[in-house]
Amino acid sequence: MKKTLFLFKALSDETRLRILNLLTGGEVCVCHLTEALQVGQSKVSRHLSYLKNAGWVEDRRDGLWVYYRLVPAKTHFHRKEMEALTLCFQENKSFRQDIKTLRRILKSNGLCE
Repeated sequence: MKKTLFLFKALSDETRLRILNLLTGGEVCVCHLTEALQVGQSKVSRHLSYLKNAGWVEDRRDGLWVYYRLVPAKTHFHRKEMEALTLCFQENKSFRQDIKTLRRILKSNGLCE
């Protein structure tokens, strides 16, 4: 029961939802998340840590950079959760704007430097 509560509690913060939304398109570097969200790196990292501990995201290091992606759904319940979240993200103008912002950043900046 505690794990389920922690999983849902992770969704109770706007910044964490915005991060999950940006990760629906695939792996993203922390620096690009920070720029897209217009939030400080320490705040983004803290929320990513929370999402990782809750089982929503996983990370990968590449030199100095850390990339995050959504954890692949392993259960029917997790798949349904992700489907519901994705629908919410698609229907919300603010979430759609975050995706557009990230795409623009990735197109202009490319790889992390």
